[in-house]
Amino acid sequence: MSDFSKTNNKSLDNYLPEDENYLVEMLATIVDGKFLIISITSVFLFLGITKAFLDKPIYKVDALLQVDEKPQALIRMESLSELVKSTMPVMAEVELVKSRMVLGEAVKNLDLTIVAEPRYFPIIGEAIARGHLISTPLFGQSRYAWGGEAIDVSVLNVPEDYVDEGLILQTGAGGHFQVTFQDEVLIEGIVGSLSSKQIRNDQRPFSILVSQLEAHPGTQFIIKKLSENTARAILSNNFHVAEKGKQTGILEMTLESPNPELGRIILNEIANIYVQQNVEHKSAESQKALEFLDKQLPELKNQMERSAGNLNNYKNNKGSIDLDIETSNILKGSVDIKTETTLLHHKRDELRQRYTESHPSVIAVDKQISRLKEQLLAYDKVIKALPETKQAIVDLSSNLAVTTGLYNSLLNKAQSLKVIKAGTVGDVRIIDYAVHPGEPIKPKKAIIIGFALILGVFVGVAVVFVRKILYRVVEDPNLIEKKLHIPVYATIPYSKNQEVINKENKKYNKSGVSPVALLAKIDPEDSSIESLRSFRTTLHFSLLDAKNNIILISGPSPDIGKTFVSMNLTTVMADSGMNVLLIDADLRKGSLNKLFGVDRKNGLSEIILNTITVKEAIHHIPLANIDFIATGELPPNPSELLLHERFGAFLESLTTMYDLIIIDSPPILAATDAAIISRFASATFMVAKAGQHTMRELEQSVKMFSQSGTQVKGVIFNGMISSSSHYRYVYQYNYKEQS
Repeated sequence: MSDFSKTNNKSLDNYLPEDENYLVEMLATIVDGKFLIISITSVFLFLGITKAFLDKPIYKVDALLQVDEKPQALIRMESLSELVKSTMPVMAEVELVKSRMVLGEAVKNLDLTIVAEPRYFPIIGEAIARGHLISTPLFGQSRYAWGGEAIDVSVLNVPEDYVDEGLILQTGAGGHFQVTFQDEVLIEGIVGSLSSKQIRNDQRPFSILVSQLEAHPGTQFIIKKLSENTARAILSNNFHVAEKGKQTGILEMTLESPNPELGRIILNEIANIYVQQNVEHKSAESQKALEFLDKQLPELKNQMERSAGNLNNYKNNKGSIDLDIETSNILKGSVDIKTETTLLHHKRDELRQRYTESHPSVIAVDKQISRLKEQLLAYDKVIKALPETKQAIVDLSSNLAVTTGLYNSLLNKAQSLKVIKAGTVGDVRIIDYAVHPGEPIKPKKAIIIGFALILGVFVGVAVVFVRKILYRVVEDPNLIEKKLHIPVYATIPYSKNQEVINKENKKYNKSGVSPVALLAKIDPEDSSIESLRSFRTTLHFSLLDAKNNIILISGPSPDIGKTFVSMNLTTVMADSGMNVLLIDADLRKGSLNKLFGVDRKNGLSEIILNTITVKEAIHHIPLANIDFIATGELPPNPSELLLHERFGAFLESLTTMYDLIIIDSPPILAATDAAIISRFASATFMVAKAGQHTMRELEQSVKMFSQSGTQVKGVIFNGMISSSSHYRYVYQYNYKEQS
């Protein structure tokens, strides 16, 4: 490394802080990869716009329910409150609404297991058909739906093998259709008629009723018979319930559907089913009590009638017997205890229908029954002390009184339960039914497009940095000196003026006529030309002890500015008063003749073939004040042609005619031509473009020259502004000028 480079870098470290170095290099990396970022962003943006306009519109319908914490009945009776009293948390109501009990009932009631929809052209078909009337099929694809098609399948029963499978229904002429599965015709039918066919003997028959079918003949529809579990799962995935606010008792039900009218019908059906089941649940306990009483009342009525008959028969046999006051009181007390005991037994039976033996309510009733039995034993002792006739009368009278009182009590209770059941209302009511929604909630086009744009930029930047990490290109000329031990003779900044010249040349090249446009003449003060002037000075001292005055300009790969360096270096040399010759030795893709506005014919290849003289091949370029030899006709075997002895003799004859001969050769990694030519040159310079080559690529280029017996004299580092560290080297260049 030269002393100047060391001093320059040391001063630069003071000029530009380290943190700013990183930031500048990051920004420069983004600038370098701007075209890749724009390309990736454009792709993502296109995909986002496509998705936004192709996605199926999804509508959202909603309904509101109110849940009361305490249920109300039209009639409340304190003695029966335990039978009908029930409360349930709001979150439990939410789970009940989403349960299979409710959703499964909605699936059955609306027959959501039948799915029938047109078959659209892949990707774009549904978007084209959306909102259009029946029209002529596009692209000649008559089997697809293109707008306005409609179908209504009222009945669809399929064998188990075809459940959840997509079947193809194809329309025919005159309302006929056929249903196929994997090119197998399953059934044929006509619109409005039920068609049935036994496909497999061991399964149920295939039956279908198409109520409506509007489509061109040949149009296909996809029909499915879903299992109840599948249909319920699809409904559950699009159905949501949540409490609106906190502790409001207001439940908001929402359903997302591509068919807004069907979504409204489904949501209202779910609301009605839930309210109905809620009412049925609240009256279930009353119903159970009524069922129990309906079983007991006929038996009690028979017992009452038997007791009355037994008492009357005994009185008829024994005659009329009057009971004194004491005996009547004993009879009344015994009857009250037996009646209360019997009622407690009935209550215990009711409780056992809901609770186990160890439940506190059952245990409490058992204790009351035990206490009444003890009291009844005391009355039995008193009754046994009475005369036999009075004992019989008391026993028969008590049985009649007990059965009559119990029958009347349970009969009143049954009537009260019927009234309560008829007046029972649920603790849930519908506040708002679902209505037809206005605009779809999906896709959100602006959000999708904006997200695609942001994601595209993010991915583009990420790709640029990942590429930079994985593909470690050389951006620092000092690194070349350090790794290859080859001096960097010139660092040429990228020229905006040359970019304009290149664009103009491309336009003229299409017409075959190109004006001579040299940056060294158009803008002699350009920083790139100044760098070449510095190289001219260095080159002058390097060639003092050279074997001849021929220098070779080559490089690792195409499009690195090798031709730019050759043209303008030749011009700069001529400006110093030297007689300079430029030879385009790229016999594969040489194009210097176009840039100089001369014909390719009668050039280097013809000289080697000895078909023309050297004088006939030389073109004088007045603008640059140089001589130029074009490639000539491009030969099929460039390497073999350059190996001919006449090529070396030709170059030897030119050394006495010119002060300096510059040869522009093909890239060394693309062909061996450069290695062949380098044997005749006293100095070989390799052009390397900033941010384009890996170190391995440069090492391989130097190695190929070395294998041919040529030592690379130096490197010309081109295009500094296009590298990710171009800001740093602009500072280097400015510092150099100031120094």
